[in-house]
Amino acid sequence: MIKNNLDSKVLIYEQFARIGKSISSPKRLELLDILSDGEKTVEILAKKTNMSMSNTSQHLQILKEARLIESEKKGMYVIYRLSDNSVIDFVSALHKVAENRLIEIQHIKNQFLQPANNFEALTHDDFTTRILDGSILLIDVRPVEEYNLKHIKGAISIPLSELEEKIATLPIDKNILAYCRGKYCVMSIKAVEQLRKKGFNANRFEDSVDDWSLKNLPVAIGNNIK
Repeated sequence: MIKNNLDSKVLIYEQFARIGKSISSPKRLELLDILSDGEKTVEILAKKTNMSMSNTSQHLQILKEARLIESEKKGMYVIYRLSDNSVIDFVSALHKVAENRLIEIQHIKNQFLQPANNFEALTHDDFTTRILDGSILLIDVRPVEEYNLKHIKGAISIPLSELEEKIATLPIDKNILAYCRGKYCVMSIKAVEQLRKKGFNANRFEDSVDDWSLKNLPVAIGNNIK
């Protein structure tokens, strides 16, 4: 009986190790982060990760073998998505442990993720209070297809690539908060820098839509509440 129990523990930990091996590549972790924002084709994933189609497909296959992602054929394209929300929880927990234990991450953030003009990165509590009292305008600067898949309820879509042409339509007397794919995404930093150069009172919100959802706060798909 003891031997059987020991054997079962070995087998179980071997399965746990499959997950560890599947995320041992920085590029595969990046792919999981990108897929947290919604399903995408291998072509889009290759472009966003600056990899060849061949390399991207190989990394996706490893993640698929570990059942962290799944795929579906739609017409001429293969669509990849996370297997379920537990993968989002897993990636979020991994980020938190790494930030708590590795001081190098903070050094990297200070070196590469600081805006040219220092501005406040609002916390979740700050954001909630200002949204509820109507004193802030929330903009989602991700590509519109990501916004349509899922966004924070109440946010308006202004992709970073369109901000310059749409900036004149924004109320100059309104506080603006920009968010994108989370604390390691630079799109919201660039958006705030652009807004501040035009005289707007703008700040960055570090949470992603998945961070927001994990706090059991409302997100939306198109015009429908999720």
